[in-house]
Amino acid sequence: MPDRRQPDPSTDDNPFAAPPEGRPDQPWQPRQPQRPQDGGGSGGGPSEPGGPGGPARWDPMDPLQRRARYALLAGMWGFFFGIFGIPSVGLLLGALAMYWGISALRGRPATEADPVKGTPSRPGGLDSLGPAARPQRAAAVGGLVTASMALMLAASSYALQLAYKDFFVCRDDALTRTAELQCNDLLPDNVLGEILKVQR
Repeated sequence: MPDRRQPDPSTDDNPFAAPPEGRPDQPWQPRQPQRPQDGGGSGGGPSEPGGPGGPARWDPMDPLQRRARYALLAGMWGFFFGIFGIPSVGLLLGALAMYWGISALRGRPATEADPVKGTPSRPGGLDSLGPAARPQRAAAVGGLVTASMALMLAASSYALQLAYKDFFVCRDDALTRTAELQCNDLLPDNVLGEILKVQR
C-alpha cells in the first residue's frame, strides 16, 4: 500500500479539517482573533470590548446604545415619510427620534469617586460607554439631524395645508376634472402655486 499522505501544515488553521490521528477529542472553543502588530513589532494595543485589539461591538442590552440606534432609524424613516407626503407618521417618528437622541446623548449621570466604598469616578453621558461611545454618539447625532428634518417637513406640510385650506378642500370636493381645474384660481401666482396647482 502506498504511504498515507501527511497533512499539509497550511491546513492546521482550518476549523473544518479532520484532527490528526492519535489526538484526543477536545471541547470546542471559539477562535481568538490575532492582535494587530504595531510599528515596533511588539504586541497589539489595549483590548476593547469587541475583542483583543478589535473595534468596540454594539451591546443591544445597553439602553444608551439602543436609544442611539433607535434615534437614527426613527429619524431616517420620519424623513422618508415626510418626503413621501405622510406628515403624520413623519411627525411621530421625528418626535421619537428627538427623544431617543437627546436621552442617548445625555446618558448616565457622572459619579464621583467614593473612597469609602472604593468605587472609582465614572464619566457621564456616552463617555461612560468607553470605546463604544464614538459610534453611538455619531448615531445619536445623525438621528437628531434627520429628526429635525422630518419635523421641519411635517411642520411645513401642515402649514401649507392651513395656508391654502380653501384650495385643498375645493380639490378634494371636486367631482369633475373641470371643477378640479377651477380650484387653481385659489392659489397665488407664484412658484408655490405652480407646484400645487392641478395640472391639465
